[in-house]
Amino acid sequence: MGSSSEQSNFSDALLRWFDVAGRKHLPWQQDRTPYRVWISEIMLQQTQVSTVIPYYQRFMEKFPTVEKLASAPLDEVLHLWTGLGYYARARHLHRAAQIICQQHQGQLPRDHAQLQALPGIGRSTASAILALSWNDPHPILDGNVKRVLTRVHAIHGYPGDAKIEAQLWQLAQRCTPSVRVADYTQAIMDLGATVCARRLPRCQQCPLISFCQAQQLSLQQILPTPKPKRARPRRSEVALVIVDSQGRVLLEQRPPAGIWGGLWTCPQFTDRPSAHAWMHQRWIESSADQLHGMPAIEHAFTHFDLHLQPYLLKLPDSCLAIAGAEGYRWFDPTQPDRIGLPKPLLSIIQSLKDVT
Repeated sequence: MGSSSEQSNFSDALLRWFDVAGRKHLPWQQDRTPYRVWISEIMLQQTQVSTVIPYYQRFMEKFPTVEKLASAPLDEVLHLWTGLGYYARARHLHRAAQIICQQHQGQLPRDHAQLQALPGIGRSTASAILALSWNDPHPILDGNVKRVLTRVHAIHGYPGDAKIEAQLWQLAQRCTPSVRVADYTQAIMDLGATVCARRLPRCQQCPLISFCQAQQLSLQQILPTPKPKRARPRRSEVALVIVDSQGRVLLEQRPPAGIWGGLWTCPQFTDRPSAHAWMHQRWIESSADQLHGMPAIEHAFTHFDLHLQPYLLKLPDSCLAIAGAEGYRWFDPTQPDRIGLPKPLLSIIQSLKDVT
């Protein structure tokens, strides 16, 4: 598919399919604005549409404008993100909203370079915002689009490799039409999500079947080429679940960067001796022997797996020497604060009902 007429036929076939079968009633497609598109594109990164919808609706109800988002406390933004994962997205959204208000008069810039300069917005996300908001002819290359283009052109090699990705960007550029860009952009994402699926592609329902070299060569099950397997690193940490006489749990705020950045968690340590040393600095020494093991938690991050071993420590108020210290707070599960909490911590707090 190298000629301009073939590329036009490709986009025409995709648009005809979209007119009949494309998704047109998603929340961010209604009352479409650059702000609403931006929020949806960030939430949809590495996250399925069905998961995003309720989070998006709650987020937009609380922060209907970029000004509302920029002026909100970060804790409140992270609270609405709890359970969605990849929390750096929420921190970047918040910071980008502040930059938009400070430097762009509260309007997302209609310029690719300026958009991509904002925190959390890469090349494909910037292109999607411009294409979906203004019909500007910018190609996108998210996971769904990579899968479609890789199969249509029978491209071998892991799409995340720089050389293969550069080839896919060239193809995405050639295939993107100059008209109905928003519809085309939504169409190729929808096709990858609903028809050209990763495991069970529905080739007989695909509008691009006549263009698809993978289908003609029976390569659908091996393309795209999987990422080369490497042993995933595994970390083990200890969490102290410190509960006072009122049933409140002591939380500390994570540093802004790194895993669970800016969220509130139980104090965590690399091992149990480190936890004991921390306690000796803050509690009477006899309390260090009162740790009770709780069920361990396995949690997968993007680049490693975490084995988290919680230990329960019940203390009378007279033992506490950290109340009110900066970076710590007491969390009442019966009257929860609106703060950002990682999902494993919610599981730990929920399990307290069985052990307290």
